[in-house]
Amino acid sequence: MEDHGLFGPQSVTWRVMGEPILLVGGFRALLMQGLHPRAMRGVLQNSALMDPAESWSRFLRTTEFVRVRTYGTRAEVARAGARVRKIHATLTALDPDTGERFRLDEPEALRWVHVGEVDSYLSVARRAGVRLTDDEADRFVAEWRSAAEVVGLSPADVPGSVAELRDYIGAARPGLRFVPEAAHPLRMSLNAPLPLYLAPLKPMLPALTLLAFATLPRWARRLYGLPATPVGDLWATASLRALHTGIGFVPAQVRYAPAARRARRLMAA
Repeated sequence: MEDHGLFGPQSVTWRVMGEPILLVGGFRALLMQGLHPRAMRGVLQNSALMDPAESWSRFLRTTEFVRVRTYGTRAEVARAGARVRKIHATLTALDPDTGERFRLDEPEALRWVHVGEVDSYLSVARRAGVRLTDDEADRFVAEWRSAAEVVGLSPADVPGSVAELRDYIGAARPGLRFVPEAAHPLRMSLNAPLPLYLAPLKPMLPALTLLAFATLPRWARRLYGLPATPVGDLWATASLRALHTGIGFVPAQVRYAPAARRARRLMAA
């Protein structure tokens, strides 16, 4: 039998993750990560975010990791996971609030990053109009327990349903904030450190970042010091739906990445 990795043609994950609108979900996931002080400081103290060469190569590595984890064979996923776990295990950062030095593979920070990623992909997909029943949404969250294991978490220690996802986020909220030493992502997007050959895309980044911010829960937008009203929620949902609908007119050969096209063929079969 062919090795379809963690998910496969029968999964909700394959149906959701190939949609181009999930790019907004990826940006939202980074914004959610940025509200966990230790997760954010771990990145800040171990990555030159504003160095064009470093920031772009880091983005490419993250994108490739997501692709392999979603569509790769189990052997490919195992290799990618081993690399990530090895890196996290060797890096540390300083918590200036406590004076404590902590490892980047600290379970609580990894768990928040996982939850922010799953919540972001699911929220953006549903609000954009990707059709998912409540049962399918629960299946999506449960399927991603396998993804949590790749970065070193126990599947039993992460949410397995939408209700558990919401409960975890609610319990984590008191410890979340935007650390003062971090540059504001919206301001960073105005001078995004892209390589020269991608310079024509630079004007699009502030709009994409603004949309990602608008898809955050209101409490999260307030932590970033941004307006948070029901009108903003409506604008975000309407924008996601319009963008998803517009992308739908692009031919599938162009619209979907190669791995997503292969997944769609397998799902159809």
